[in-house]
Amino acid sequence: MKINKSVKLILLLALLGAGLQACNRKKEQKAAVSQDTFNAGKATFVADESFSPIIEQEEYVYRSRYPDANPAFVYKTENQAVNMLLNDSVRVAILSRELDTAEQNIIKSRKLSVETIPFAVDAVTLIVNNASNDTTITVAELKRRLNGQGDLTKSIVFDNPNSSLVRYLKNFSGNKELKQSNIYALKSNTDVIKYVSEHPEATGIIGFSWLNNPVDALVPYVNKVKIVGVRDEASKQYPTGYFKPSQESLVLKQYPLSRGLYMINCSSKVGLAAGFATFLAGDVGQRIILKSGLLPDSIPPREINLKK
Repeated sequence: MKINKSVKLILLLALLGAGLQACNRKKEQKAAVSQDTFNAGKATFVADESFSPIIEQEEYVYRSRYPDANPAFVYKTENQAVNMLLNDSVRVAILSRELDTAEQNIIKSRKLSVETIPFAVDAVTLIVNNASNDTTITVAELKRRLNGQGDLTKSIVFDNPNSSLVRYLKNFSGNKELKQSNIYALKSNTDVIKYVSEHPEATGIIGFSWLNNPVDALVPYVNKVKIVGVRDEASKQYPTGYFKPSQESLVLKQYPLSRGLYMINCSSKVGLAAGFATFLAGDVGQRIILKSGLLPDSIPPREINLKK
C-alpha cells in the first residue's frame, strides 16, 4: 500500500512532536532535581574551614536523612567566606561571628534578607607538647605572650592569618598585628597540632572540635599533645580556678575563651538553606553538636524510660 505525501508529512510531524515532548519532560525532570527546595535539590554553602570537623558530621547525617538533598560545602578562611557572601558568590555562610551592620547593608541592598541562626559554642583551646611543663596559664599572661612579652624562646602557633581564630586573638589581646618573632601563623588547625606534637617549646591555639574524634591520620599527633588549663583572674565567679574546655565549663562560663558558631542565611526563600538551618538547630543537629564535645545552642533534653 502506498502512503501519499500528506500522510507521510503528518506522521513525521507527529514523531517530531513526541520527541519534543520527551525532551521537555527530561528538562523538567532535570530542573526538578536541581531545584533548591526545603530538603531536596542543590545549594552551595561556604563554611569557615576551622569548623570542618563538625560541619562534615552534620552534613553526613543530614544527607542520610534526606537523600534528595545535595548541599555542597566549600571550606574557606573567614575573610574569604565573608567576601563570597558579600559579592553574591554564595548566599549561605557558616561563621564564628555575625555580620556587622555595614555587611548586612550590602546584602540588603540586593533586596535580600539576613537571617542569623546560632547553633553551637566552640572553645578556643591551648595545647602544648606532652613533654611541656606549661599546663596552666592565666588570661593576663596569655595576653602578654600574644603581645610579644615574656619568654621569647617559647613560640605560639595558630592557623591561617586570615582565619576567624586570628581575628579572635587580635580582639582578645588588643594586638592588631601578631607579628612578634615568636608568634607564627601556619596553614591550618591540622598543621598546628602536628607542629606542637613535634616542638616541646610551642603553644598551639586551635578550635576544640579538632581534638574530639580526630580523623585517623591525625590521631598520632593528637596523642602527643595536652590541653592547657586557663584561669581568668578578672572573673567575678571563678577568679582562682583553672579550667579546661568542656561542655560543663562552657555552659557554666568557667572557661574564658569561647566563640559562637552561626549560620548566616541570605537566600531569602524556603529552600535548602532553610532546611539545613532547621536541621542544625533541631534536636538531631544539636545532638551531633553535643556528641562532638562542643556546646549546643540548645541542649537537647534527655529521655529516661522507667521500667517496672
